[in-house]
Amino acid sequence: MIQLLYIAIFSEMGLILTLVFRSPLRKFVIMGLDRVKRGRGPVVVKTVSATIVVLFFSNVYTIVNIQNRKMEAGALNPTDEILMAMNLLQASLLGFMIFLALMIDRLHHYIRELRLLRKAMEAAKKQNRESECEAKAKEAEAAEAKAEALRKQSEGSLLQYDHLLEDNQSLRNQLESIDQNLSQSGGKKTM
Repeated sequence: MIQLLYIAIFSEMGLILTLVFRSPLRKFVIMGLDRVKRGRGPVVVKTVSATIVVLFFSNVYTIVNIQNRKMEAGALNPTDEILMAMNLLQASLLGFMIFLALMIDRLHHYIRELRLLRKAMEAAKKQNRESECEAKAKEAEAAEAKAEALRKQSEGSLLQYDHLLEDNQSLRNQLESIDQNLSQSGGKKTM
């Protein structure tokens, strides 16, 4: 049984290392854990976990019984010492195995959450970029409309300026003609 516990512990440690560090196997391990957590997988995992927990508590109970015998008798015989050491080792390995299984479950959960958060963040960034593009497009349209309005206002001012120049020229011409008329009529009176 101890060899099986060591194999299980080392395989769990390998899974944890695969989940912690980015490697090509990480994706396959995550997909495998996802499949285990679907369908009948959770029932099997819970059954195996319950069996391991029962074995753990059985070993702890045996250790406590041996300790009680030691208290009553004052010393342990060699057989009880070997049983105590074996049960203590098995309980330690089972406890460590349970701990590693919980770590694998939590790591898998956090990696899935991280993946979902990254997808949500990418979607938010994309939406933010789209809204910024839309805002810049609206600003560009507003700037074009303002430029068009200023161009029309400039054309209107230019037409008004041309009209004022024409009026000014006509008033000068009238003033010159009046001046000429006055100078001709003033010249006739002096003669």
